[in-house]
Amino acid sequence: MSTQDDAIRELLLLMPRMVGRAKRLPVPESVRSLELSPRHLSLLALLLFDGPATVNELAARLEVAPTTVSLMVGDLSRKGVLERREDEHDRRRRIVSITEAMRPEIEEWLAGSAAAWRTALAPLTAEQRRVFVDTLLAYERALDSAAR
Repeated sequence: MSTQDDAIRELLLLMPRMVGRAKRLPVPESVRSLELSPRHLSLLALLLFDGPATVNELAARLEVAPTTVSLMVGDLSRKGVLERREDEHDRRRRIVSITEAMRPEIEEWLAGSAAAWRTALAPLTAEQRRVFVDTLLAYERALDSAAR
């Protein structure tokens, strides 16, 4: 069994390789030309996997301010990636979704990464997957604290 330092060493070597490989996944030209950032990827992944949502719902899931999401949605709406429509049940609310024209390109863009995660997580139990995700979230929080 490895020590904690052995595991840390292995992860410090692994993380840059993983990021490098993820960056080499093919990006459809129509998506590449949009000059999207990692924060856009998270927003688009949420909309793709969870479906249409309000700005406030997206902000809560992304753990950012609604104004941040609103700016991203505005930017992506101008580029034809997202659309806002009136909520049929509450006309004061606006629902955000990926446009039908861009949905296939967004799905293609995220497919490689999603398939890799499915393969990696498949042998784990639900409890093990939860521990893995919780560990990555704790790592992210620790990085954020260290950067302050």
